[in-house]
Amino acid sequence: MQLSEKRTAEIFKALSDENRIRILKLLQSGEKCACVLLDSLKITQPTLSHHMKILCDSAIVVGRKEGKWTHYSISPEGASTAVKYLQELTKVTRDDKSCCEK
Repeated sequence: MQLSEKRTAEIFKALSDENRIRILKLLQSGEKCACVLLDSLKITQPTLSHHMKILCDSAIVVGRKEGKWTHYSISPEGASTAVKYLQELTKVTRDDKSCCEK
């Protein structure tokens, strides 16, 4: 797997904020309307929109419009990709070269 630094940063940016972690925890029990997320998190609509854009850009979360509201859920494919990126990024490979050869 070839890791794109830009894509890797998008994924881990999505996971690097307490509010976004709270949102993911809320979505673990299934799809939620933005109105439910707003009530649960006690944040403003623009703040929620900002966090949801980052989560959706990472592809960990997907949204679907229904009337004036968007309903969000965790994307199994996006979550799987995030796990693969973490595994690939933290995989230890050995090379025989020492950084301090004399």
